[in-house]
Amino acid sequence: MDETTSPGTAPSGSHLTLTPECICRGTPPTPEQNEGPYYKPYTPHKADFRQDVTDGTPLVLSGQVVNGAGEPVGGALLDFWQVGDEGVYDDAGFRLRGHQFADPKGYWRLETVLPAMYPGRTRHLHVKVQPPGGEVLTTMLYFPEERRNHLDKHFRPECLMTVQQADGGWKAQFTFVV
Repeated sequence: MDETTSPGTAPSGSHLTLTPECICRGTPPTPEQNEGPYYKPYTPHKADFRQDVTDGTPLVLSGQVVNGAGEPVGGALLDFWQVGDEGVYDDAGFRLRGHQFADPKGYWRLETVLPAMYPGRTRHLHVKVQPPGGEVLTTMLYFPEERRNHLDKHFRPECLMTVQQADGGWKAQFTFVV
């Protein structure tokens, strides 16, 4: 992906708007949120969900895990799960589900697709973050200026990602503070 993308128009069918330069949304710590009924343990180790689906708008999500002092948390476990274009979680297998570990400087990257909105929910991704030997943080990440954010009872503005258009898809960033 080209890291020097410039703002443009949203892909057809998307209601996403672009955000300006990265704005730190989180305040220590990142808010805890309900894991919901669709979490499955023992996910496969993978950082590319695109191989799980044939359709969908590409999304590269990246960021860092830091502590309250802003210091990197290397080796943190990140476990992601989401819906795809159809707005349905895979309960039978591990499609659009997986875990990875942050590098020694706390950085991580997930290649996935844009999650759909489904009844009662705005567009979001679920994640569990656990520093080595630390407590698990369960939270969700949201897209800025989605028309349904204000209608979703789980929405937290502190969990908004920074989103930009990039190479026929989207690029998003978030820093977890644990």
